[in-house]
Amino acid sequence: MRETYGQPLARDAMAYVLAGGRGSRLKELTDNRAKPAVYFGGVSRIVDFALSNAINSGIRRIGVATQYKAHSLIRHMQRAWNFMRPERNESFDILPASQRISEMLWYEGTADAVYQNIDIIAAHAPKYMVILAGDHIYKMDYERMLRQHVDSGADVTIGCLVVTKKEATGFGVMAVDENSIITDFVEKPENPPGIPGQPDMALASMGIYVFDTQFLFERLREDAADPNSSRDFGNDIIPRIVKGGKAVAHRFTDSCVRASEEIGEYWRDVGTLDAYFDTNIDLTDTVPKLNMYDRDWPIWTDQIVAAPAKFVHDEDGRRGMAISSLISQDCIVSGALAKRSLLFTGVKMGSFSSVNEGVILPYCNIGRGARLSRVILDTGVRIPEGLVVGEDPVLDGQRFRRTESGVCLITKRMIEQLK
Repeated sequence: MRETYGQPLARDAMAYVLAGGRGSRLKELTDNRAKPAVYFGGVSRIVDFALSNAINSGIRRIGVATQYKAHSLIRHMQRAWNFMRPERNESFDILPASQRISEMLWYEGTADAVYQNIDIIAAHAPKYMVILAGDHIYKMDYERMLRQHVDSGADVTIGCLVVTKKEATGFGVMAVDENSIITDFVEKPENPPGIPGQPDMALASMGIYVFDTQFLFERLREDAADPNSSRDFGNDIIPRIVKGGKAVAHRFTDSCVRASEEIGEYWRDVGTLDAYFDTNIDLTDTVPKLNMYDRDWPIWTDQIVAAPAKFVHDEDGRRGMAISSLISQDCIVSGALAKRSLLFTGVKMGSFSSVNEGVILPYCNIGRGARLSRVILDTGVRIPEGLVVGEDPVLDGQRFRRTESGVCLITKRMIEQLK
């Protein structure tokens, strides 16, 4: 066991966020942006959660690897995350695939996305690397995971969730002994291994890894030299360490961050339209499972300078109201009703319109008399006057992207095709 001397390990760590994923299961919502850049929670982007966790944990050196349709993501990070100061030994590097090492135009896998930037990482000289996925919704203190990594003498420590065996088939799954030592690691198994003492449950990887930096560099160089590798942490790097080294599981319950009113651990993969919709709508609950108002663990994001939200008209049938909803800056609810909905920045609702369970992304305009139920409106959509969505499943399915649970995604192109 290595000595830690009680000082914060985050000071000696670098967070490396893998934010290049397309998120194809979000369909047209990711036609023009990477999944980590998708809006969430009224004011944030999905990537803000991993980045905020790093900052709140005390990590002050951060790298973000981008790839698929990265302009929106890069622009957001430049605006929201440019407060790092090199004179305080802080850094924030945005790292698109740039042929630094490989002649390939793109990162070939998650491991390659780190390998191609070894020289940049080495220049910051972190002792530990915290590898993060940039597309999940959760609050977590990485300092606690770093502490376990050091105290256990692990070669790699892997963040994991306790899930049912049925749920585990969509994850990388680890078998562990009674001391949380990982004995096997398999990607999306048909028959996941159970947990000692909990045979009906399994440990699913969160895509969060902690390494000693030099050890990681050695493994990445070995992987790059292997012509049969897929250059992926879950498929290549981690299984090799499990077989030939010491891999330890870190349970999310040991480091999740909860405000006083948050009952359980909250982690969501918002990779499908239904999951994205449900996770956003969860925030409208009187006591939401995820507290976005926790000032002790804020979710940092771009602070747009805009006017306050405004509600106008007070007549029967034409009253500006919001019930169990999150209304962002620069919104105007003009004689309209928003119920159990999220209105992102700059949304305008015309008189006699209503939204019931809607995720309305920035700068949408909802025309007079429109009635929308269980919808996601992509950025900048202009809903025509009198349009009704959510009351005729067959018609909705013909005009828009409708999920099995009845959620309709509406984009600008879909609206244009109505004319």
